[in-house]
Amino acid sequence: MGEQVVTGMCRCVGLAVVLLLAAGCGAARHRQAGPEPQPARCRVGAVRPLESHDRAFAAYVRARARAYVRPGRTAIARFGSYTVNGAPTVLGVRAAVLRRDCKPAWYRVQLPVKPNGRVGYVRTRDVKLVRVRTRIAVDLSQRRLTYYRGGRVVMRIRVGIGSPATPTPVGRFYVNQSFREDPTGPYGPAAIGISAYSTVLTWWPQGGPVAIHGTDRPWTIGRAASNGCIHVPNGVARRLFRITPAGTPVRITA
Repeated sequence: MGEQVVTGMCRCVGLAVVLLLAAGCGAARHRQAGPEPQPARCRVGAVRPLESHDRAFAAYVRARARAYVRPGRTAIARFGSYTVNGAPTVLGVRAAVLRRDCKPAWYRVQLPVKPNGRVGYVRTRDVKLVRVRTRIAVDLSQRRLTYYRGGRVVMRIRVGIGSPATPTPVGRFYVNQSFREDPTGPYGPAAIGISAYSTVLTWWPQGGPVAIHGTDRPWTIGRAASNGCIHVPNGVARRLFRITPAGTPVRITA
């Protein structure tokens, strides 16, 4: 009698195992039979903005690149991998133009050329994209520079700005190069070049580019007395040189 009970129990356990295995196999078959993930699809030529309050992108020219008025139509500028000053050529990225698979085919970029704020389109294969988390805002009326990282304020400082005869241009720009300078010279220990040009001093070397830099005239800080550049204390100029990557957006408002 005891033997029959044990045998019955073994049969029950065996049946349970079979049922569990069947259920497991059934579940596996159900997962395998699920719908296949579909590849992303986008409208060809759709534009996706890339800049936000806490991040931006810089496009480094690999070897050479052409900028067009529209993707593939009418070239307006050509760039090599380095500028005439020996700095890497960097373009400020605004948006991506998408392919059907939602990958970017072109970037809409701000160009370091005249007129101020000019934009164009470059092929993605011609540039290397780098993320930037910094941003600079300059308020000319307050004579104040605010520096952001990741959307948070890092510093606010008083600055010198262009005189009424040689005003600092307003608009949307980006940092395109940085230089160490003579600490005793007119630019202080460092200069942060931006993609803006003076609208007055067009005869200056390279067309009158604008920069954020130190100064050997500290009395200009907080005043409208420069030739269009933005003057900062020399200690700040050193710090900006260390922490500001190329491609950092710069917005100058009146």
